[in-house]
Amino acid sequence: MKKINSDEFKTLVRESKGDVYVDFYAEWCGPCRSFAPILGVVAKDETVYSVDVDEEGALAIEFEVSSIPCLILFRDGKEYKRSVGVIPEKKIRAMKN
Repeated sequence: MKKINSDEFKTLVRESKGDVYVDFYAEWCGPCRSFAPILGVVAKDETVYSVDVDEEGALAIEFEVSSIPCLILFRDGKEYKRSVGVIPEKKIRAMKN
């Protein structure tokens, strides 16, 4: 799972074809730390990026991320679904349906 900034977000997410998961998180967030290993499993066969809301506040504001962890599934560069809080791997994968 790669941590990206706003410049990389443009090319890796907005201009992407297909499905991309983006995890909005913060280093100080306990639930975010417990969510990371679950996302790591998903990242073995899916595209998953992470965005630190403290470093990339403009992206968090743009996507109205007010609680973390917030996982957004982008499809062809546009927001498709989102989930807030820690969820199991099965639910992450089910977001694609």
